[in-house]
Amino acid sequence: MESSEAIRPEKMGPMVIKETWNTPGSIVSWERSENIYICRGECGGIVFIFLSDEMFRMKVFRDRVPDLTTTAAVLVESCIPHLFPVEETEEQLIFTTSAITLFLEKKTFIIRVENVQGKVIMQQNLTSWNPRGANHAEYDMQPDSHFYGLGEKSSFLDKRGEHYTNWNTDVFAPHLPEIEALYESIPLLIHMHDELSYGLFLDNSGRSEFDMRSHGVAFTIGCATGALDIYFINGPEMKDVVKRYTSLTGRIALPPKWAIGYHQSRYSYMNQQEVLQLARTFREKRIPCDVIYLDIHYMDEYRVFTFDPVNFPEPAKMMAELLELGVRIVPIVDPGVKKDPNYKVYKEGVLDKHFCRRLEGDIFLGEVWPGISVFPDFSDSRTSEWWGDLHKYYTDLGIQGIWNDMNEPAVFNDTKTMDLDVMHFNNGRPVTHEEYHNLYGMMMSKATYEGLAEHLQGERPFVLTRAGYAGIQRYAAVWTGDNRSFWEHMAMAIPMVLNMGLSGLAFSGPDIGGFAHHTSAQLLVRWTQMGVFFPYCRNHSSIGTMRQEPWSFGEEVEGILREFIGLRYRWMPYLYNLFHEAEQTGMPVIRPLVLEYPRDPHVTNLCDQFLLGESVLIAPIYRPDTDHRSVYLPEGQWIDYWDGTVNEGGRHILAAAPLHIMPMYIKAGSFIAEGPLKQYAMEETGELVIVHLYGAKAEVGFNAAFTLYEDDGHSFGYRRGRYSELAVKAVGDEASIKLSWSYLLRDYEPHRDVLRFALCYPFFTIAAVSGLSQISMEQLEDGREGWVQKGNKGGIIVQVGDAPEGGEFMISAEKG
Repeated sequence: MESSEAIRPEKMGPMVIKETWNTPGSIVSWERSENIYICRGECGGIVFIFLSDEMFRMKVFRDRVPDLTTTAAVLVESCIPHLFPVEETEEQLIFTTSAITLFLEKKTFIIRVENVQGKVIMQQNLTSWNPRGANHAEYDMQPDSHFYGLGEKSSFLDKRGEHYTNWNTDVFAPHLPEIEALYESIPLLIHMHDELSYGLFLDNSGRSEFDMRSHGVAFTIGCATGALDIYFINGPEMKDVVKRYTSLTGRIALPPKWAIGYHQSRYSYMNQQEVLQLARTFREKRIPCDVIYLDIHYMDEYRVFTFDPVNFPEPAKMMAELLELGVRIVPIVDPGVKKDPNYKVYKEGVLDKHFCRRLEGDIFLGEVWPGISVFPDFSDSRTSEWWGDLHKYYTDLGIQGIWNDMNEPAVFNDTKTMDLDVMHFNNGRPVTHEEYHNLYGMMMSKATYEGLAEHLQGERPFVLTRAGYAGIQRYAAVWTGDNRSFWEHMAMAIPMVLNMGLSGLAFSGPDIGGFAHHTSAQLLVRWTQMGVFFPYCRNHSSIGTMRQEPWSFGEEVEGILREFIGLRYRWMPYLYNLFHEAEQTGMPVIRPLVLEYPRDPHVTNLCDQFLLGESVLIAPIYRPDTDHRSVYLPEGQWIDYWDGTVNEGGRHILAAAPLHIMPMYIKAGSFIAEGPLKQYAMEETGELVIVHLYGAKAEVGFNAAFTLYEDDGHSFGYRRGRYSELAVKAVGDEASIKLSWSYLLRDYEPHRDVLRFALCYPFFTIAAVSGLSQISMEQLEDGREGWVQKGNKGGIIVQVGDAPEGGEFMISAEKG
């Protein structure tokens, strides 16, 4: 006898049902409510909210009352609606700001944005959704369109012809150009065409897609669940888009200086003795290092907030000895909490309902490193505060930085993450994991950062994360995950990190040397040469692979790595300035050339070299057995950092690159601030700074300017005005250069008595410096004021007292 189960629908064969995509239809009414413009169509509508003259939000709604909530990516203070004039014609609604005009076609809901010259910036042709809640929008794509952003994505710099999915995914292997989703999801697309740039930010933390491949004359943005909530961000320059996007989602917090130093890691340093010996070896070999990481083996059976009592029996004693050496520990903390009723964190979390549950109340269980585990629900403020407070365990030991990993969240199952029907209770607005997924890692890092900040008593925390969503830059640095020791992965890191910078993630970088597989001496040298100029600088390798500490391949390699790691520390004042700029403006630390030279057709997809700030061009060697490479120099004159050769820009050159050299060029007329070589960033060797001016010209029209930012490097005092800004200017005439300096603010007192200014490779012969005598190098080192000849093609060093009121001097050119 059979029951009704015999005629279950799936047993009757497939049912072919044509899916219908709906559009809003024609506008039937519109209204303004508290500076929010609600445009209702026959089947749905769009809300328009102007946030400034250059930026507006457009959110599709299908219910009678639109939901205007945002995700945690968007800063509340950036979402204040502004009122602008609206004109209604028979065919259109026309919204006008001082910078753009938005035309909304009443019959079709086509959205067009023009600039004040009437040039079309963006056109959204189609807005649609299906019965299951997926959304889709289609935009014009021009023949000269180029696409950037989207955070951590593989392949080349320009994303035209690519298709990407935003769904935070634990991808141990493979990292290939066709991989559409990695650990981070930053749904910001920057579209550059016809000398204009604009951004589209989709604020949706579920699965979304950006397709610049399939339609030829159009690109599309879609999401599988939740709302189509898009922010239009005007340029007209790409820099403007980046600045405005980061004003919307936040900018990096200025990290402590030690976090900008060189970091050493391995999966794993297995015991206390190995960690201490590692730190001692760095100091004995005079290789600078600030941080050693502890991967999962430091824990007691992978329980977070514990140390293994056998292999790490005295963590407090270990920390104290390391801090005497100037080395800090950053331990890994994953979200998976071991299911163990005798484990305090698990017990507290269960009793206080801190772990993710299904709607019916059952706690979600998934397997990760500790075995069967549970996962905190970071969507709930109460749980985030609890999790953050747990970090007192680490801060009491002297730890100031935490490494968040596996926080996509990764689970050892077929889907690689939580079941989609797991709930996040979201402070009383429950959502499924399908809708919330991409926010999970960011909210974990937010809880971690805020917990550390609470317990560090004014010291700046450092958090490193693998997973994140738009806005993650407010809380954490980001590394690019489990790459491999392949030359191809070294090359892929350049456009990946450049696009992360354009997407707000100014503090990012890959594992130097590659994490998995086996590195080689050449690869480690070349990757380190590149990596010391990336914002985040960590050497990390996997268990079972070749060791890749800087001394692992003999004395020649060790010497080269010592020189380049030391170069990062000598350039710390310049680097720190760039991090300060990133906090203030959102500008990335390293930049694609197209950001600074958007009109140069040679750089729209140039992704094997980059700029450090505006003025330093880095051209890594990313192929084995290579001792020359082609380098493209944009407009201007570029000075070879190693030998002072002057190269005219706007062309390619062939650069020599023996193993100990990575091609580097400084743009003529640029200032670069350097400091003394330190073994760790906060080493107390004084704060002598040397402000280098490259390629000065004693001619009318030469102008160069630079502002050096300084603070104590470790506290939040700078947010209360405890910093200094030293403005330096150089102005030329036909026979001299006047160099002047003054403090714009000096509420932080640097520990030094003198300032040094160096003219490197000037375009004239120096005769004298007004009011100062020529002295010897020994006298210079003893602190005497004066000037000394420098051995690079007529350069000099000028030393003056570091007077609060500033000063100036004239550098005269030889006649004839």
